[in-house]
Amino acid sequence: MKIALMDSGIGLLAAAAAVRRLRPDADLVLSSDPGSMPWGPRTPEDVTARALAVAEAAARYRPEALIVACNTASVRALPALRARLEPEVPVIGTVPAIKPAAAGGGPVAIWATPATTGSPYQRGLIREFADGVSVTEVACPGLADAVEHADQAAIDAAIAAAAARTPQDVRAVVLGCTHYELVAERIRAAVQRPGLPPLVLHGSAGAVAAQALRRIGELPDIEAPAADSAVTVLLGGREGALPATALTYEEGRILSAVSPAR
Repeated sequence: MKIALMDSGIGLLAAAAAVRRLRPDADLVLSSDPGSMPWGPRTPEDVTARALAVAEAAARYRPEALIVACNTASVRALPALRARLEPEVPVIGTVPAIKPAAAGGGPVAIWATPATTGSPYQRGLIREFADGVSVTEVACPGLADAVEHADQAAIDAAIAAAAARTPQDVRAVVLGCTHYELVAERIRAAVQRPGLPPLVLHGSAGAVAAQALRRIGELPDIEAPAADSAVTVLLGGREGALPATALTYEEGRILSAVSPAR
């Protein structure tokens, strides 16, 4: 089994680690283009062109499915990606976990990039899945870029600024950018209020990993032998290694323990 994941940068680590946990025997292809990151401020046409290039690089390795582990690419480029690759390669997009967060009754905060916050796409999801629930959209300028570069001071500053804009009675936070899942516990610590019940964080990594398996007719098997699984890392379409910054996160360390493709 071979599953590919794509993103502008290391935001794909969370979903890749989720696939690894569900199916340790799966080969992974991690395709990104960190030189063009971030994609959020780019035009839809530019994002689509870059996403197609990253996806086509992964498709050359003949995966059974492709996870678009990037909210921006899922918003801007998913129809184009599916038109180019399906039905040969099922394409699984990443949607902010607004529906399960709203099911808890709220209040809910959605942390996302400035480009996504307030967008028609996100507002549509709120109308569809969170009608009647108190929802606050919180822009997080600089957080994805700080996570990408493992800039600890910038991560702390961006999280603190977003936490200050998050209502104190919020009971759940939707992590609306895949990069944010890499610092989820730091976000929890910043938003959790003394004396209130534990804050619930809602990411997308586990859901997209499970959906990828469903799309190819496979089931989770956490006991599957991992000895022969491999990871191929593509940076701008060329084979490389996980960036050093990836190893500062648990998800990156999980993947670095897997053999490189032979």
